[in-house]
Amino acid sequence: MTQTYAAAFDWARQQVETGALPTAVLGIADRSGVIALDAFGHTEGRPATVDDHYFLWSITKVLVGLTAARAIERGLVTPQTPLTDALPEFGRDRDDAVLLRHLVSHTAGIPEPALDHRGALREALLTPGRDFAAGWMSRYSSVAFDGVAALLEHAAGSSWESQLGAWTAAAGADGVTLDTSCDPHPVPDAAAAGVDMSAFAALRHPGAGAMARASDLLAIGSALLRGGDGIVAPATLGMMRRPLTGDIPRLEPYPADRGQDWGFTWNLRTRAPGLIDTDVYGHGGWAGTEFWIHPRLGVAYVLLTNRAERSDVDADRLDNAIAAAASR
Repeated sequence: MTQTYAAAFDWARQQVETGALPTAVLGIADRSGVIALDAFGHTEGRPATVDDHYFLWSITKVLVGLTAARAIERGLVTPQTPLTDALPEFGRDRDDAVLLRHLVSHTAGIPEPALDHRGALREALLTPGRDFAAGWMSRYSSVAFDGVAALLEHAAGSSWESQLGAWTAAAGADGVTLDTSCDPHPVPDAAAAGVDMSAFAALRHPGAGAMARASDLLAIGSALLRGGDGIVAPATLGMMRRPLTGDIPRLEPYPADRGQDWGFTWNLRTRAPGLIDTDVYGHGGWAGTEFWIHPRLGVAYVLLTNRAERSDVDADRLDNAIAAAASR
């Protein structure tokens, strides 16, 4: 099966050989499980292997989104549940209501702190003010996912981390963690890009803080290709893939010409001009991580890597190589 996706693995290898990426772990799965997996490069002398942990960055958002979707299935919350149910002190100076669906679709209008915010993340969430009225436009937000975490904990009576860990372990993704004891590959240019990794890791950020192996995400992707098998019901997965942003204005860093909508935490590349197959949903991460599912083609893939500045890396090329091979 690796030969079927040779162009994709050649792409990953070339990114490392040219120095565009320090490492690349590329994995591909279908409905039955992992069909191809390989690792390239090294981080400051440490060779990359297929079993290594990496910081997932914003792929964390879809894992938390699946945790929230499971709470919806249990009748604990709905997409219309207001954040004030969990945090009555939120938004005292706002005249709008921020709902769960706003938090997961980057439409809550909550001012965004630094990724390595010093101090408690909850304090940043509760900071007075707003960027815009909820639902009227979209600006990418990580701190909003601390609001999702608050709703999960209020509704279920247990920590969002324990809820996440329960279903990921059951799905065969027992490497998903927020503990750096898993020894993830560092991001060598993080400091140059303005992120203190120690401060960031200490946040245990529900919008960016998870770490995992490629096999963990591939197990999840394979289950989602089977309709959510053991994670969420097919109808719930369909709900998550419904666009929530429509034609409202998109602010940086995802302008309208990127061709995407936001669903229930999923990035929906439904209008992406650079893709062969736009029946795709998934998420990327700050240091180059990618996790995407092509349901019509029956394939999911993961790229784990670790460079913040990568202006020469076009991940659409990887997606097209995988989509083309899957459609043959």
